[in-house]
Amino acid sequence: MAPGSEIGGFVFLTGFNGAGLDGKVWADVATQINTALDQVFDVLIEAGLSAAHVVEVTRYHVGLREYLSTFRAIWAQRMSEPYPAWTAIEVAGFATEGVTVELRVIAHRKAAPKITTVTHILAEPLIM
Repeated sequence: MAPGSEIGGFVFLTGFNGAGLDGKVWADVATQINTALDQVFDVLIEAGLSAAHVVEVTRYHVGLREYLSTFRAIWAQRMSEPYPAWTAIEVAGFATEGVTVELRVIAHRKAAPKITTVTHILAEPLIM
């Protein structure tokens, strides 16, 4: 599967979760959230976009209520206004054992650009 695809200026990202590209799943929820965001931002950069281009995020989470404050704190550190639309959904689990979070992201080329710090590099290039 491609890490993202584009049509009509919209960039639809594959769901990225708390497992690293090497398949390692971190036990710590904050690390999983940051891992998923790192992968999202890497794909956006490959597409010539930033976090400012994100128009919608759907967050799937095991233990939604338990980790909501953790997600909000990380979100506040890594995203900035204007914030995209955001939906959070509780799920029973994921295909990869131990994963607690997955992000579905949609970006658009005409959203106002701004700089985002990224700490993780994709192993494969974005195919568009």
